[in-house]
Amino acid sequence: MDSLKGHFLVASPYLTDPNFIRTVVLMIHHSEEGAFGVVVNRIASSSIRELWEHITKRTCKLEQLVNIGGPVSGPLMAIHTHPDIAEIEILPGLYFSAQRDHLEKLVESEKQPLRLFIGHSGWGKGQLERELRQGAWFTLPASVEDVFGDESEMWHRLTTQVGRQILMSAVKLKGLPSDPTLN
Repeated sequence: MDSLKGHFLVASPYLTDPNFIRTVVLMIHHSEEGAFGVVVNRIASSSIRELWEHITKRTCKLEQLVNIGGPVSGPLMAIHTHPDIAEIEILPGLYFSAQRDHLEKLVESEKQPLRLFIGHSGWGKGQLERELRQGAWFTLPASVEDVFGDESEMWHRLTTQVGRQILMSAVKLKGLPSDPTLN
C-alpha cells in the first residue's frame, strides 16, 4: 500500500456525503491501520481570534477564519510552515501541530502561513481504500502553495488539474494547452 500522506483527496463530483461534497482533504497520516486528514477548503464563520479568546481567555490578533477540518471532533489542530513547533512533517516545508504549547506559539506569535482546524476527517482500516476504489476521491500530490491557496476556488482548480492529467494519460499527450478550446 502506498501512503497518501502529503497528498490531497479531491472529492469526486459524484461523492454525495454532505460532509465531503466539493471538499479537498489534506492527508496527514495514512497507513494500513487507517487514515486522517483535514478539509482545507471549508471555512467556519468565526475567526481564530474569536475562537482562541473563547477557549483560552487570552488575546489574539488573528482575524483569519478557522477551518472546519471534517466531521470527526477532536482537539484543535494547525497546519503551518514552522518546523520548530511541529509534531509531524506532512511534506517538505509543511507541518502539523496539535499540542497546546505549539498552538499557543503559533497563534500568539501570529506566525504565518497558518490554518487552524476544528474537527478532522478520519477513516478506519481499509475504509479509505474502498472509497478510492469506488471513485469517491481523486488524489494529487499536495504543495505548500495549494494548501494555503484560495479555498473558495480550490476544489474546482484541483478537479480541473485531475481532469487534465486523466486526459493527457488517456491520449498519451506530453503537454496540454491551458485552454484546449483555443486550438
